[in-house]
Amino acid sequence: MERCERTTIDFPGPSNGGRLEYTDYECRQFPLRVQDKCDDENRLFCALWTSAQYFTELGIGFAAMGLVALAIGVSTHSRRRRVWRAVAGLVILHAVFQLVTFILVTELYRKDRFPAFEHAKPGIGYVLNAISWVSGFVVGAAVIITGIAADRGQKWAAGNRSYTPIHDHRRHRSYTSIQGYGTNA
Repeated sequence: MERCERTTIDFPGPSNGGRLEYTDYECRQFPLRVQDKCDDENRLFCALWTSAQYFTELGIGFAAMGLVALAIGVSTHSRRRRVWRAVAGLVILHAVFQLVTFILVTELYRKDRFPAFEHAKPGIGYVLNAISWVSGFVVGAAVIITGIAADRGQKWAAGNRSYTPIHDHRRHRSYTSIQGYGTNA
């Protein structure tokens, strides 16, 4: 993760009342052990912030595996009926990890755990993370509802290939013994 800072310096200009402004925008890795005092007073903050980064990366990994499972599942007809379980599970795991990241970052901002956060506001990444976990839970729930309905043979969920399970008729037949067949009589 990176931390970007904008520094603005105003200088008196050469003309009466004129001003010169110098603006510098610099990004660096964040948090750094020495510069951000991760070994001393900001130890808890750095641990939580780094954990949030790992949870985000795990969530991205589960989302990627969900896409791969979906691609494999729809490419083979025999797996189409079963793939929804794996896809729903991976999408919900993605959403859970994104939610954990959102909670950690929100808590760090709310409690001002880092001195530079006094004047900081969450950026677009914070909003995109919220959209990610909310949409992940909605998509996961929709996949589960549709998958269960398709398993039950609902036409709206299964499309043109809706089906009803074939019952095993052998269990329901009554067999009568045939005279002389299989006996020594």
